[in-house]
Amino acid sequence: MRVIQILLTVWDRLSIYLPIAVMALMALGTYWLVENTPKPIATPVERSSRSDPDYYMKDFSVTTFAEAGRLKSEVFGTAARHYPNTDALEIDRVRIRSFDDQGRLTTATANRALTNSDATIVELFGNALLIRAAQPGQNGTVQPRIEFRGEYLHANIDTERVKSDKPVELRRGDDVFVGDTMDYDNLGQVMVMQGRVKGRIVPAKPSAAKP
Repeated sequence: MRVIQILLTVWDRLSIYLPIAVMALMALGTYWLVENTPKPIATPVERSSRSDPDYYMKDFSVTTFAEAGRLKSEVFGTAARHYPNTDALEIDRVRIRSFDDQGRLTTATANRALTNSDATIVELFGNALLIRAAQPGQNGTVQPRIEFRGEYLHANIDTERVKSDKPVELRRGDDVFVGDTMDYDNLGQVMVMQGRVKGRIVPAKPSAAKP
């Protein structure tokens, strides 16, 4: 009897800790399963390889804004096709209005255009016309209106650079230049024309004499 009572006492004490021991074993088993379960293979996110348009627009306009809410560009066209592999937009009968950080306006028109997502890089094809409005310059002077015409123009609005490997006519105020190719850097105030280059520079009008 004495032995039975001792065994019963030991069993009662063990039964108190039995649920804790079971829970510990379950936790260890769960940890082992998590550590030994094969990890899923991550699928890299890639740009679509489709070379055909993934959507179309007709008689549309697209407006983009800078982070502070400032109007950055407006693009209008009779039809457009988006190419997912390059994120480029091909536009028919395009009209573009673009504003830089100082609010200066540049406009562009052409039979067809290719632009990036925010219209800061534009290729114009057929009857291409790019105009930068007159704007205040340094020392209180005014930089005259600049106009580019040709069958092809490549413009980077952010860097203010326009170039073409085809004949171009450039008008800066009353001055006119034509050439077979052109690379115009507005920020650096450098223009390079090659081929059959011609130019007409109109002398500046003398300022009116002060009384």
